[in-house]
Amino acid sequence: MRLTLGSCLGLAIALASPVFGDGPTDNIPDKVRQVPPPGAVLSDTDQQELNAGLAKLTEQLAQLKGSKDARVQSLIPDVEIYVRAIAGGLKHNEFFPADKPDAAAKQAKQVLAVGLERAQQLLKGEAPWTRAKGLVVRGYRSKIDKTVQPYGLVIPESYNFDGGPSHRLDFWFHGRFEPVGEMNFIQQRMSSTGNVTPKDTIVLHPYARFSNANKLAGEVDCLEALEHAKQWYRVDEDRIAVRGFSMGGAAAWQFAVHYADRWFAANPGAGFSETPEFLRVFQNEVITPSRTEKKLLHYYDCTDWAVNLFHLPTVAYSGEIDKQKQAADIMEEALKKEGLRLTHLIGPKTAHSIHPESKKLIEEKLEAIAKLGRDVVPHELHFVTYTLKYNRMHWVTVTGLGEHWEQARVDGHLHADTNGIELKTKNVTSLTLAISAGHSPFNLRRPVTVTIDGAAIATDRPETDASWTASFVKVDGHWKQGLPGDGLRKKHELQGPIDDAFMDSFIVVRPTGKSAHEKVEAWTKSELAHFVQHWRQQFRGDAIVKDDTAITDDDIKNSNLVIFGDPTSNAFLKRVLDKLPLQWTANEVSVSGQKFSATEHAPVMVYPNPLNSERYVVLNSGFTYREFAYLNNARQIPKLPDWAIVDLKTPANPVWPGKIVAADFFGEQWQVMPLKSE
Repeated sequence: MRLTLGSCLGLAIALASPVFGDGPTDNIPDKVRQVPPPGAVLSDTDQQELNAGLAKLTEQLAQLKGSKDARVQSLIPDVEIYVRAIAGGLKHNEFFPADKPDAAAKQAKQVLAVGLERAQQLLKGEAPWTRAKGLVVRGYRSKIDKTVQPYGLVIPESYNFDGGPSHRLDFWFHGRFEPVGEMNFIQQRMSSTGNVTPKDTIVLHPYARFSNANKLAGEVDCLEALEHAKQWYRVDEDRIAVRGFSMGGAAAWQFAVHYADRWFAANPGAGFSETPEFLRVFQNEVITPSRTEKKLLHYYDCTDWAVNLFHLPTVAYSGEIDKQKQAADIMEEALKKEGLRLTHLIGPKTAHSIHPESKKLIEEKLEAIAKLGRDVVPHELHFVTYTLKYNRMHWVTVTGLGEHWEQARVDGHLHADTNGIELKTKNVTSLTLAISAGHSPFNLRRPVTVTIDGAAIATDRPETDASWTASFVKVDGHWKQGLPGDGLRKKHELQGPIDDAFMDSFIVVRPTGKSAHEKVEAWTKSELAHFVQHWRQQFRGDAIVKDDTAITDDDIKNSNLVIFGDPTSNAFLKRVLDKLPLQWTANEVSVSGQKFSATEHAPVMVYPNPLNSERYVVLNSGFTYREFAYLNNARQIPKLPDWAIVDLKTPANPVWPGKIVAADFFGEQWQVMPLKSE
């Protein structure tokens, strides 16, 4: 999305590197520019100085890692983020501004100096930054790939480190700025408070693994950064807001609709809220998605989830003459269909920025909403989902769907006067109702009657701690109390598609053998290398890669395993192949009754690991959008479903890993479904 520097990052500092626009050239898939762009060419002197400082910091980090002090160990990420930022910038030429090497080197030296200072302090057992107010940069170790990831905080002067009340926390999601590598992000978070600093409020600036609209691994980064912050600061769970502008506004929309019960307010500004119409309006691009791609648009098209904002006070903002006003306009239309009226503040005669008067009004509204806080047990509930990935709204958790990627809905009411709950459902096959301790509105002496789709079911009384829970399952079209039966089935965090495997711990399983077919051998090696490179480039991580013969029981237990190769080249694949829903012989690949030549085709797939059904195995795929999608954040959505067959006669390109000749989702029991025509 086309942003000015100030509106994009909300920073007072000026970076001279170009902010690339989404012009007509960004609609040409075979002419994709590099993202992030090449950085500054530093002088030999500056490189030598940075390398020397990095060597010293790396040595100090090694000493810290050898410490037996648990507190020191917990603080190592706060130092290691500086090592990673400088090392990555040097290795990948990512110091900016690209056209001002002296300024780029100066900023890198400033970041390095802070890292060295922190290391020296921690070696003495000191960590003054953990009790600092104002601008603070912190780091945590991600569960996804064990890399350290940075985030920024603004700690208000009113915060008391020695005790006192919990504080409101506002996320501020940053805008798109392609040169914002780790070094630049840290430098920015050291030098500018950003767009918002509400009174008595902690502001959390997630890095979100670069410029991906806080999707997939970027989404997980925000949640992990929040959990880390809560370990060190008193955060009021009922007063957390999601906010952002431009690309950050898009992030605010998707966090609002997917996690509406977690926040007290949402404040999206500009950005985009869905893909097809935004690309048509903003990029003059008309997309023609396949059947499975169209279903996968539900993942991040917030218009489809609009009714969830019934539970989240939302204050949207747009500039009157900003093209990205489209995001709030289309959400307004979607909400109107649900009988909801969007609060949409519009900056008069304003393009892509926040009008001062609008900003003042936004803060006033959020402050008033914060006084009430989050409604923990609403008596009226409306919830839509398309996947068990996002399966909870307050006291309802959906645990089974009739069909993924079709709308599932629960509308419900608590009736304290009659000790009952009334629910209407659509495309839901099992669910759990749960009210936490102290919050049940029901009479403790009377059973709770739950009426689902007209069927009344008597359940247990609430417990004496004023909690209550009950689970229900639909059997032969009728609801009854109980849980889904045993056996393999799609469930929360194990529901696909392929991209879901990269939102939790994963290990790449590298083949040590040789493929039976030359094209398969070349393609699988190329795709493995492509994924490792682009995991770092797009999601700012280091993929953990292990040989197929080195996978341990601990790996199988704790990580999704991403297998590259074929049954001849990869020993681990050969080990599990007979328990996967495909046939792959020396001559043929077969899925869903479709047969393909094994000499020129390869499957990509996600499926529960046959050796540990709580984790995935993935075949021959990383995250499924490629370089063309990097040019516009609205394109950065899953491209492939649960499985696909790739025709290797067509070379991989910036959109696809080859020609996709078949693709589909597995059923709700992870069974192969009859292949549908496009």
